[in-house]
Amino acid sequence: MAHPRRPPLLSLCLLLVFAAAANALHFYLDTNEKRCFIEELPTDTVVEGHYRALEWSETEQKYIENPNLGILVEVDELETGHNVVKTRGPSDGRFTFTSHDSGDHSICLSSNYGTSWFTSTHIRLYLDIVVGSTKPDTEHDRSHVSELSQKLRDLNMKLEDVRREQQYQREREAAFRDLSESTNSRAVWYTLAQIGVLIATCVWQLRHLRRFFEDRKMH
Repeated sequence: MAHPRRPPLLSLCLLLVFAAAANALHFYLDTNEKRCFIEELPTDTVVEGHYRALEWSETEQKYIENPNLGILVEVDELETGHNVVKTRGPSDGRFTFTSHDSGDHSICLSSNYGTSWFTSTHIRLYLDIVVGSTKPDTEHDRSHVSELSQKLRDLNMKLEDVRREQQYQREREAAFRDLSESTNSRAVWYTLAQIGVLIATCVWQLRHLRRFFEDRKMH
């Protein structure tokens, strides 16, 4: 009995839906507190983040917007220690960066409330991080680009994200294979060294026994 085949275009669309990962969450911060998140990124991947901070108002007993409230955003490559982003923004802002090397990246946010160490405030921070997207090219004139051409361009960018992810996975597999081969080589040399020690011990014991019996015969 023949089973109906899924159309190739539908399979491609399902693949591209998962090409870009989006993470939306909210958390709470106090004065001089920093909250960090770890994101594993392939090389040359664009990451866009949008945050919105609300401050607790004792008067109104709810979280409200405060124009004097600022947010400090810091992004570092954990393996190299390279600082990718360090920017101070308003309570509602965005940040964008491109990963230069593959690996884990630390994304940290903290309140930049202001002036006094004795200032205490409680903040609710909304954070939305999109991995694998690209910023629009503002220099390109899109007034004469058709809707179909724009969709094709978006598909090509997402396909490029998939290709970079596959390349990153191949690099990880190659590194793991090299590590396994190095470990196996050390195990072989260790075994050979043990065999050499055993042979040397046997030869020494045989020579010792031979001298012992020769001495016995002489007496």
